[in-house]
Amino acid sequence: MKNKIKVLIVDDSAVVRQTLEEILSSDPAIEVMATASDPFIAADKIKKETPDVITLDVEMPRMDGLTFLHKIMIQHPIPVVICSSLTEKGCETTLKSLEYGALDIITKPKMGAKKFFEESRIKICDSVKAAAQARVKAISSTRKKATGKLTADAVIAPPTGRAMISTTEKMIAVGASTGGTEALRVFLEAIPLDSPGIVIVQHMPEHFTTAFAKRLNGICRIEVKEAEDGDSVLKGRALIAPGNKHLLLKRSGAKYYVEIKDGPLVCRHRPSVDVLFRSVARYAGSNAVGVIMTGMGDDGARGMLEMKEAGASTIAQDEKTCVVFGMPQEAIKRGAIDHVLPLEAIAGEVLKSYDQHKPEL
Repeated sequence: MKNKIKVLIVDDSAVVRQTLEEILSSDPAIEVMATASDPFIAADKIKKETPDVITLDVEMPRMDGLTFLHKIMIQHPIPVVICSSLTEKGCETTLKSLEYGALDIITKPKMGAKKFFEESRIKICDSVKAAAQARVKAISSTRKKATGKLTADAVIAPPTGRAMISTTEKMIAVGASTGGTEALRVFLEAIPLDSPGIVIVQHMPEHFTTAFAKRLNGICRIEVKEAEDGDSVLKGRALIAPGNKHLLLKRSGAKYYVEIKDGPLVCRHRPSVDVLFRSVARYAGSNAVGVIMTGMGDDGARGMLEMKEAGASTIAQDEKTCVVFGMPQEAIKRGAIDHVLPLEAIAGEVLKSYDQHKPEL
């Protein structure tokens, strides 16, 4: 039997500590080794026994979670999952935790923590498992039990054949999860203004995608925004699926736009990469380039195969540059991938694929 994943819970709320301990302990692969009400107590416990994963609140007395995270990632890197009740107001602060090396963000309720519903239970346990698999590196001190999975059938019907190809409009579809916020930054910073429109699913909680998109928009040449229902997919623009909503590509004539919709969890996620990729297979076909990046699980693998079968070019991030190789690996196993590349080479291959499809003047 494999050793259980040892988790240290750090949160100033006794109710939250108890609730998280109950949720994590319900998974046979996870063991809560200790809890701590603030970072100083947590530091003492880490000296005695090193956890495999830490769940960490952002707002705490004596030392805030962000400062503690920064110290951990400089001195003794340990996989960290942020568990925060902050919403729109504190999104920028919480997102900074991803820059400091946190692997995921889980939103906890502002009140009624005992009423965590089943979707939260699955997400919390899966996030901890993903973190335990992740490669974490020290940063410079100067650096800024699960239910059965639904498939994309629950949201969108399978493609019925190759998409119409009577258009010169190209587009790029990207899916990512654990480690994807940094991977997307590297990818999007390398994309020029005249690139095809981009649609993205990054597994991220509700409220956080707005701040995430704004942050990327401030450092990239292209426009990056949280997708809204009916937004056009335009050259030089990247649309990121809003947290807790599915993102689908649609087509009107020769133009693409997006649909934002509710629906069940697909591959335990909402938004789901599989849902996006299936819609791309259906409405863009060979006019699309698909990219699957770092992340735990298999979300996106089926949809990527459907894209490839519809004529799209497909790319997976390689194992060496992934924080977690799960999603790309599953797509590769299914025979859905044309190119397996390090993160830094993906943008160049995407643009190369686009150039090969450009109409002759």
